Amino acid sequence: MLASPLQALQSTLRPSAARGGGKPGLLIAGATGALGSEVLRRLAGSGGFAQTQVLAREPMTTALAQVAIVLAGGDDIVAWPLCPTPVHTGVVMFEPPRLYHDRERALWTPEPAQLPALAQWFRQCGARTLVVVLPHAQGSLPQALRHGLATTDEQAVAALGFERVLLVRSAQKPSAPAGKSAPQKLAAWMLSVMNYMIPASALPVRPSKLAEFVDAVLRVLPAGTHVVGPELLWQAGQTADMQGVIKAWLNTDASNKELSAYSSE
Repeated sequence: MLASPLQALQSTLRPSAARGGGKPGLLIAGATGALGSEVLRRLAGSGGFAQTQVLAREPMTTALAQVAIVLAGGDDIVAWPLCPTPVHTGVVMFEPPRLYHDRERALWTPEPAQLPALAQWFRQCGARTLVVVLPHAQGSLPQALRHGLATTDEQAVAALGFERVLLVRSAQKPSAPAGKSAPQKLAAWMLSVMNYMIPASALPVRPSKLAEFVDAVLRVLPAGTHVVGPELLWQAGQTADMQGVIKAWLNTDASNKELSAYSSE
């Protein structure tokens, strides 16, 4: 985040991140877009982490003492040097930067194909918890896969040895047609009436609510691999008792895993 002189002066009055009292470290890849900005603001200000590090393409000045910049290497993530300070929790998001935000253009955003290599790098940096917010297009996955590992990349990430893995399938807002001919745009407009047939529970939630959900679930998430579907995010975003929704989901998730283990014996 670009700092004004006043913000830089204020940051010197805050306690140093090095005196975090043994709190864990956080590393965020893809702190861009409305979602990335909300998740960064929420987690960095939660008080649960000694320091929040953000991957960037170029050096930046931060206005907050507890936020630091880590320069990403080249395209080959395997060759990156390890993170300069210990990491306990990693968060990966794929929302592209808003081009009218100078700060976001300087941040590094991964591509979905880079997830396995990036997760491996996070693990080598010491991360024991990994959160991945995945854009989910309506109808792209069968119902049976929305709550489990849907791709070989996700399976590879789950097998890296993290204590906790949280995959959040965030419903993706349909993109506006671009670069199409007039007949194609007309056909897209006529077919857009089908958007009204999408259940409300499968619609995107506000970035602020999704960030609140990630913050809340990290506080109580048990060991293992957990997948959050768009329906659960919508439910959590509609209630004042988000913690209650999370606890009910975790109890159901644990029961399903016990049943699966029993069935495989």
